[in-house]
Amino acid sequence: MSKKEREIREQRYSMESNLIYGKSYTPKWDFEHHLIPPISSSATFRLDNVQRGAQGFLEYAHSDDMIDQEAKKPIYIYDRLGEPNKDMLEENLAFAERGDIAVTFATGMGAISAIFGILTLSGDQIIAHSILYGCTYSLLKNWYPRYKIDVEFVNMLDPEEVRKAITPKTKVVYFETPVNPTLELIDITEIVSIVKEANKTRNPENQIRVVIDNTFSTPFCQRPLELGADFVIHSLTKNIGGYGTDMGGVVVGPAWSRDWLLLYRKDFGAALGPKSAWNILVYGLPTLPLRLRRQQETATTISDYLCNHEDVSYVNYPGAKCFKQTEIARKQMVDYDGNMAPGSMIYFSIKGDTPEERRRRGEEFINYLASKAYTITLAVSLGNIRTLIEHPGSMTHSAIPAEEQVKEGMDPGGIRLSVGLEKPEDIIKDLQAAFEEIKVAV
Repeated sequence: MSKKEREIREQRYSMESNLIYGKSYTPKWDFEHHLIPPISSSATFRLDNVQRGAQGFLEYAHSDDMIDQEAKKPIYIYDRLGEPNKDMLEENLAFAERGDIAVTFATGMGAISAIFGILTLSGDQIIAHSILYGCTYSLLKNWYPRYKIDVEFVNMLDPEEVRKAITPKTKVVYFETPVNPTLELIDITEIVSIVKEANKTRNPENQIRVVIDNTFSTPFCQRPLELGADFVIHSLTKNIGGYGTDMGGVVVGPAWSRDWLLLYRKDFGAALGPKSAWNILVYGLPTLPLRLRRQQETATTISDYLCNHEDVSYVNYPGAKCFKQTEIARKQMVDYDGNMAPGSMIYFSIKGDTPEERRRRGEEFINYLASKAYTITLAVSLGNIRTLIEHPGSMTHSAIPAEEQVKEGMDPGGIRLSVGLEKPEDIIKDLQAAFEEIKVAV
């Protein structure tokens, strides 16, 4: 789709309708006789002749050589290279994030590995926020040093720390916002401004790229590319998938990166399965606005309840009355209509005189819910239609040493709550029962 065509479609129809219908026509499948795109179930595709096969390989990841890529019917060869469901999903994800292109992967970590893979070489440096999802932290801390890629962890809540960390070797500035799991917000425009200033003295081949994991927000709540970021990453397993049934990841970015990302996926093998792509295309992305509106309303009600609870020391939720970074939230967490969109994730801690006591009480709280609650489930992941609770310090972020967690501001008793579609009153009933239980246990 050309930029002009995209602008016309946006002006005429809402983004919510666009997420349901996608492109009105795509050569990647015959829409003339299907209301819903049919699912692709073939890992390999029949070729009419050797010449057609040769042409397919010639065109793969050679966008510049194709005169009209949008109008040309693709030559499918093998699932890892591409197939209809993935291609259609990628078109819609790029549109949702306001990016030029999107390339999907088998998991969110596959997408993260791919973007680092195409942007860095041995001897380069990545600057990352000091708190990251545990597997991302492990990738950068345990594996990248083997490839002679330096990783500098800094506190990006203070943007000046990024300025101080930039060296001639810096190629990527990477962070999540809201931060997983603390829900603190990093000011995207401030970081982008610092990187743009540094890039003024660099040649085009040596530019620093800003890469943001937007999984917690989704494109419904926040679009970092509109704020100047170069690339956006998502775990499609979370809110965009929405139902906890399929794994996936995506990189969204500028047109020049598409061929590199496709080649990386082909050679490293982390291809999104067509059945998962179909589920996300047909069920996940089209219902994202509907689900998130309900989840945000519920999360706001729950955060207000927690803010006023005598046993809670603090609550981090961008839409909460007691949240300390409301100004940044209002600036960058907005939906397609310009309304503040705080998302569905809450992070809070139960009171205790020491870190050890907060951790103990938090574990007792979660354990009670795991065995007694009806509307809250102890499970990792997030963005599900069911409300999930977990203890990041010992679960999703356990790759970060305990002393590092405390040093970087992760509360030992911190609790992460992913709000689902249940009635808020029912979720609060289960939370209240857990609070009463830990009072009895004191």
